[in-house]
Amino acid sequence: MALLNILYFPDLRLRKKAMSITNVNDEISLLADDMLETMYAGHGIGLAATQVNVQKRIIVIDVSANKNQPLVFINPEIIESEGNLQYEEGCLSIPRAYEMITRADKIRVRAWDRDGKDIKCDAENLLATCIQHEIDHLEGKLFIDYLSNLKRQRIIKRLKKHFRQDI
Repeated sequence: MALLNILYFPDLRLRKKAMSITNVNDEISLLADDMLETMYAGHGIGLAATQVNVQKRIIVIDVSANKNQPLVFINPEIIESEGNLQYEEGCLSIPRAYEMITRADKIRVRAWDRDGKDIKCDAENLLATCIQHEIDHLEGKLFIDYLSNLKRQRIIKRLKKHFRQDI
């Protein structure tokens, strides 16, 4: 397994739409393992392949307290959603930025698991929020896209300070 390089906003590669995976093979399994290792090393709870410059529809998640319940979703698709819930979201690609975002409280996701088997997963609360956040990445969308222009500009200002460069 290997740590992958995470792309940081405003890298335009984060805005690319990921392509569907047609076959789960050793390459995809290794990618899932590397993404999990990268997510854990970054102290995150989710990671999309687009965040590591791989334009494939795969996300990994682990919202468990002990970080011992990894989930892999290949070609994830939300097929049902209900309710609204606000969570303070952050992102490995947008360090030190946290904002309240409203998303569906309960969702049902259809995907393949790491073995290529069809699965349906019902999720709520934090897990539902995380899945929606990561699927957004696959569409080239970031959580800051849900914010007002003023809040986005504040985040960009903080990122400039963090990276000490012009964005």
